[in-house]
Amino acid sequence: MIKQVVFLKKRADMSMEEFMSYYEQQHTQLARRMGAKPSLPNAQRYVRRYVKPEKNPLTGEVIHPGYDCIMEIWWNTRADFEAAMQGLSNPQFLQARLEDERKLFATNSNPVCTVEEFDSPMGSSEVQPS
Repeated sequence: MIKQVVFLKKRADMSMEEFMSYYEQQHTQLARRMGAKPSLPNAQRYVRRYVKPEKNPLTGEVIHPGYDCIMEIWWNTRADFEAAMQGLSNPQFLQARLEDERKLFATNSNPVCTVEEFDSPMGSSEVQPS
C-alpha cells in the first residue's frame, strides 16, 4: 500500500469553519460534478485531517504548524498512485480544479509526499496494532 500526504493551508480570508465547509461540501465533490469517473482512480481511502494547534506539553506554547489540513490518500500500488496523479493533471479538468483550489487554498503549490508507515506496539500488552 502507498499513501500520499499533502499539507494544505487555507486562504487567509477564510475562517477555519468556512475552509472546512467548502472543502467537505464543494471541493471533495468537484471531480464528480465535472464528470470525472472515478475522481481518484483506484484510491482506497481519502481523508482530510483538519489541524487544531494545541499547547506543547513541555513548554506550554501554542505553535501553529503552518498548515491547516493534512490530506491523505491510500492506493494499493505505486502504479495506481501514478495513474491517479496523471488523471489529476488531465487538461480536460485541470483548469477547473486549479480555479476551485484558488477558492480554498492559499496556494496551488503544496508539499506532496508519499510516506512509509511503521507501527509501534501500544497499550498494556504492547500488542502490535492490526
